[in-house]
Amino acid sequence: MSSTLIGIIAGFIGLFGYLPYIITTLQGKTKPNRATWWVWGVLGVIQVVSYYYSESKIDSAIWLLVCYTVCQIIMAILSIKFGEGGWDKLDKMCLVGVIFSILLWRWFNSASLTLLFTLVIDTFGAVPTVVKSYYEPHKESSFSWTIFLLANSFNLLAIGEWSLRSAYPFYLFCLSLTLATLLNRSKITAQFNRRKTKKHAGEIR
Repeated sequence: MSSTLIGIIAGFIGLFGYLPYIITTLQGKTKPNRATWWVWGVLGVIQVVSYYYSESKIDSAIWLLVCYTVCQIIMAILSIKFGEGGWDKLDKMCLVGVIFSILLWRWFNSASLTLLFTLVIDTFGAVPTVVKSYYEPHKESSFSWTIFLLANSFNLLAIGEWSLRSAYPFYLFCLSLTLATLLNRSKITAQFNRRKTKKHAGEIR
């Protein structure tokens, strides 16, 4: 299977993951954090552009980034009415960082520098959602984040040549793995306990 096809498949899987996220948000079941999604939306645009203008040849991993960016902007808009979270100090710092990264890009004209700098900001932007996933997992879509993990796994396979810009796809994989694990930890723990109980019962026999 070619890397191009794998990249396209990853993009479609990513889009599929957003469908239940958007639906449950409209139903009021999922409460997207406003700061997180606005930071991700703006940074998504920066990442795609910097990815495109980086020195290396464009590979198929960009398809998922484009799909994510479009959906992130949609979620940012929906979060205004259906989301939660105030603009606390951390949120404001993230937004200032986004603006600062754009200025850095324009000043140094370095897509690679912007790529690294925005990764740090993106991580800060993810903090509110990671914290919410730990304390209030019912306000996030575990199904969607599991699908995102699958899409990001495929996307790693779509990278034709690993380079500095590969850091963003790898970051997305790590982020989705963290959130999918947090949101499914009750199921994972229950499965682990069942296996432990069966193993213990077998030893007794």
